[in-house]
Amino acid sequence: MKSNKSLHTQKIYQEAQRLGFSFIGFAKAEKMDEETRLLEEWLNKGRHGKMAYMANHFEKRTDPTKLVPGAKSVISLMYNYYTPETQEDGEAPKIARYAYGKDYHFIVKDKLRTLFNFIEEEIGAISGRYFVDSAPVLERDWARRSGIGWLGKNTMLIHPKAGSYFFLAELIIDLELAYTHPIKDYCGTCRRCIEACPTDAISDEGYWMDGSKCISYFTIELKDAIPDDYKGKFSNWMFGCDICQEVCPWNRFSKPHQEPGFEAHPDLLKMTKKEWENLSVETFQKVFQKSAVKRTKYSGLMRNITFLKDSDEM
Repeated sequence: MKSNKSLHTQKIYQEAQRLGFSFIGFAKAEKMDEETRLLEEWLNKGRHGKMAYMANHFEKRTDPTKLVPGAKSVISLMYNYYTPETQEDGEAPKIARYAYGKDYHFIVKDKLRTLFNFIEEEIGAISGRYFVDSAPVLERDWARRSGIGWLGKNTMLIHPKAGSYFFLAELIIDLELAYTHPIKDYCGTCRRCIEACPTDAISDEGYWMDGSKCISYFTIELKDAIPDDYKGKFSNWMFGCDICQEVCPWNRFSKPHQEPGFEAHPDLLKMTKKEWENLSVETFQKVFQKSAVKRTKYSGLMRNITFLKDSDEM
């Protein structure tokens, strides 16, 4: 006979799958000692660049019971966003796949809300919170702890049967569950991501990302001018970057997402290099109306496009 913990875990797992989450893992909510040490080292070396928020709420970031008082479990969930579609003009500046469609924050958060309500209705009143890249949560570390992937040399979470094109989300709740366990690292001797990164953001041994050198940092997070030292090194990416995922052998197992909200705006994939160079505010608002690209604003995207043009990358 199954325990209540097992039954509750199974119910949550089945409902999460029904909502479209590909993989779900369960970990005990507790302070993360090793991850705390690594984060502290990363911050002390300035690898977060000008992402000051990464140093904020340090205790909450490394201990979910400080973020959600009374927390007992962290439920980690993976939501697929992979698409084989690409921009039609091979010379057009590129956008990371995750930003083709509507902003994932809204789509995934709606599903988390539904899952949270389901737990309350089916199991009983709970206290907790849910997040999708929206709070000081070490989401990749929690996903690794719960066994739904390992942290690759590119620091992405990789699932052995599905790759890394996933959004990560969490429920942190005061309900004890049956916990799953970490899996082994299958990167082996592969160095493709390390060697492919044009800005040398990944350390030579892997597993360590200098966020202040990442193309995604420059094109999304950095609000200042992009340093001239990086001209000619962006491989034509204007928003985000997928290089370390594109070269990862495990992404040969990626399957197209089934989320209508992630379909690209009809104009996005058709736009030519020239159309991007001459992008108007009106077209930006139309194409990226509900997109994560709005985070960088029109001025930021045009800064990136101009940087590529001045670098003779386009």
